[in-house]
Amino acid sequence: MQSPSDTIHIDKKFNQLIYTDKEVRGREFERCTFVNCDFSNNLFYNCTFTDCTFTTCNLTGVKLLDSKLDKATFIDSKLLGVDFSETNDFLFSVKFEGCILDFCSFSTKKLRNTPFMNCSITDADFTDADLTNALFQNTDLMNSVFSNTNLNRADLRTAENFAINPEHNSIKKAKFSLQTITGLLHQYDIIIE
Repeated sequence: MQSPSDTIHIDKKFNQLIYTDKEVRGREFERCTFVNCDFSNNLFYNCTFTDCTFTTCNLTGVKLLDSKLDKATFIDSKLLGVDFSETNDFLFSVKFEGCILDFCSFSTKKLRNTPFMNCSITDADFTDADLTNALFQNTDLMNSVFSNTNLNRADLRTAENFAINPEHNSIKKAKFSLQTITGLLHQYDIIIE
């Protein structure tokens, strides 16, 4: 059995840590910062990240099985193929800035008020997600799937390359610009000039 000092980390800074293809179980991180770390292909099982910040980290292929992300911030980080639907829903709260979130799944996640700023989120899955009041600022959503997604009051005015069918998603009071409105009309196969 590990001692509490091995499983609970508070106010710690992890810099240039390379820890890949490993299993991490039952760890708690509170107000920790991770800078230039590589956690690619790790399994984080039943871990908790509260008020933690990841800056220029590689989290490609990370599995977050039953792990908690409570006010977790990701800045300029790579999270290719992460399945956020596997995380614990309790207090789930994330923020993304300048991140690569291609091939991620946010299916069924409650992402109310979540900011996605200057991100690449191509080929991602938002099926059955709640994106009420979410902000997609200067974010590329090429080939991302929105199906039965709640986008009420979401801000997509500066998002690009999205295809959202208003008949299969809730978009009440969502914000779009004239330049991005074509993303709502793609299924009608019309030409807009």
